[in-house]
Amino acid sequence: MHFLAEAALFLAAAVVVVPLFKRIRLGAVLGFLAAGLLIGPWGLRLVTDVDNILGFAELGVVLLLFVIGLELQPSRLWALRKAVFGLGSLQVGVTAGVLGAAALAFGASWQGALVIGVALSLNSTAFVLQLLAERRQLTTRHGRSAFAISLFQDLSVIPLLAVVPLLVEHEAARDPTAPWIGAAKAVGVIAGVVIGGRLLLRPVLRVLARSGIQEIFTAGALLVVVGVALLMESVGLSMTLGAFLAGVLLADSEYRHEVEASIDPFKGLLLGLFFIAVGMKADVGLLLARPGAVLGAAAGIMAVKAAVLAVLGAGSGHGREGTRSLAVLLSHAGEFAFVLLGVAAEAGVVDGPTEDFLVITVTLTMAFTPVLFLLNEHVITPRLRKPVAPPVYDTLPDAAVPVIIAGFGRVGQIVGRVLRARHVGFTALDISAEQIENVRRFGSRAYFGDASKLELLRAARADEARLFVIAVDDVAASIRIAETLRKHFPALQIHARARNRFHAHKLMALGVKVIVRETFHSSIELAHATLTTLGDTAADARDTLDRFRQLDEEILVRQFAVHEDEARLIQTSKEAAAELESIFDQEQEARAAGRRTRAADDARVPAATGGWK
Repeated sequence: MHFLAEAALFLAAAVVVVPLFKRIRLGAVLGFLAAGLLIGPWGLRLVTDVDNILGFAELGVVLLLFVIGLELQPSRLWALRKAVFGLGSLQVGVTAGVLGAAALAFGASWQGALVIGVALSLNSTAFVLQLLAERRQLTTRHGRSAFAISLFQDLSVIPLLAVVPLLVEHEAARDPTAPWIGAAKAVGVIAGVVIGGRLLLRPVLRVLARSGIQEIFTAGALLVVVGVALLMESVGLSMTLGAFLAGVLLADSEYRHEVEASIDPFKGLLLGLFFIAVGMKADVGLLLARPGAVLGAAAGIMAVKAAVLAVLGAGSGHGREGTRSLAVLLSHAGEFAFVLLGVAAEAGVVDGPTEDFLVITVTLTMAFTPVLFLLNEHVITPRLRKPVAPPVYDTLPDAAVPVIIAGFGRVGQIVGRVLRARHVGFTALDISAEQIENVRRFGSRAYFGDASKLELLRAARADEARLFVIAVDDVAASIRIAETLRKHFPALQIHARARNRFHAHKLMALGVKVIVRETFHSSIELAHATLTTLGDTAADARDTLDRFRQLDEEILVRQFAVHEDEARLIQTSKEAAAELESIFDQEQEARAAGRRTRAADDARVPAATGGWK
């Protein structure tokens, strides 16, 4: 098959399959593997030369290790040191020991068992972070622990990639100095890369950056990665080790973000190609021929990893729910298993049939994990979770006040400070106990409570207040509060903060008259500064923006009539944009005509000497 036709085939498979897998929450990595299965020897047989593609696609793994090195700033590692080097080392050490012992029992050599144990103990960092991000769990206790363990795994794969080639049994009897010479060369090259990188990398990147040509900077960044990787390979070490070292050397550089941005598109595409190639290489025939063995191995790996993580999670105070989430999330084996097993097979540490068996097994563990994670989140956890007692809200003062503020965050606090400065009494309510505690530390007074609850509003004497300010950040909560107020306190005037036009229309539908879009006025001020910087006078810029504000408010009201009809809403937005442009063009022409008239009048005024200008 022609190279371009083959490239088009890979791109088409990725474009069709990967978005589908992301949509059903199985992740991009699994989507790439499935795309490879689809077009590979066990699928439609559109591509059969897997080894050549895999060799080229390994450049994606090289770039991935480089980016991981860029992320490993010493300050970041130090902040996470306990979780990274505590939980991470225990998870990798214990899991690798158990799985390696199992591999040894099934007949693997001690070298192969070592590689298999460590390879299967590692997870997919991209897979884990994606699952956590989709469910907004990155900042939870188990989310932070999962990130720390994944970070340690990324670190631990580096020395193993360097060690795997050294595990091959050399003929030391004929040349007992060969291993030592090889080790000395490796140490010398690593030292040279570290020293040379410190002295040369930043000056070279500085020169490339000053050229002002983005393509040259990108080419230079790629040359650094590939050059160091090839240098490492020339002395028998892994290319990925060289890429990782290059990344670490630039981790504290002022060019780190620019280099990462330049490398990232190539890394993403090539890494996707690597996973497609792995999917093509997966021996589905082995699964069909020995389903019990493959499924049993996948289940066994996941059970061992989950058990180890359950013990570690419970011992580090994650609680039952957090421990269970951590165990399920990290129970799979990840992409580095493919990398390590491939390197080990190439070096002769692991034989081909064992590699094929483990590749399909690892793929299955990755396929099972999202399903188990969803099952744990939506079925197991709700059933095991203890009923939560309703929160005990603060006791509100008996005296009525003219203003009640719901939401005492960034917006509500400013309103409250102005009212306090004018000696206007108000009651501030917020659903976040942490926020209440925080504002009290700074001397403000607010009460814990859900402002959408009728009993709390009655306790706050909403029936005697003159004004209710809805300043909560959450759109759904804001709408609930407005609905409760309109239903039970129809005479109470409401001022509300709106996140966007959609939120504003929802509030308008509930009869809220005074609505302030939270970023609108700050955006107007920013636009004023932009126009004056571009040459407008302050007065002209203010006139333009006053007119824009007036027209936008009118458009907001007009669009309210069609806000539930998306097609009409899009059409009115286009019409409004054209209307604004036409009005501003007319005003610009009027200003220009006015300036010409004033200039002509000035020219006809007699000069002080009696002559004419």
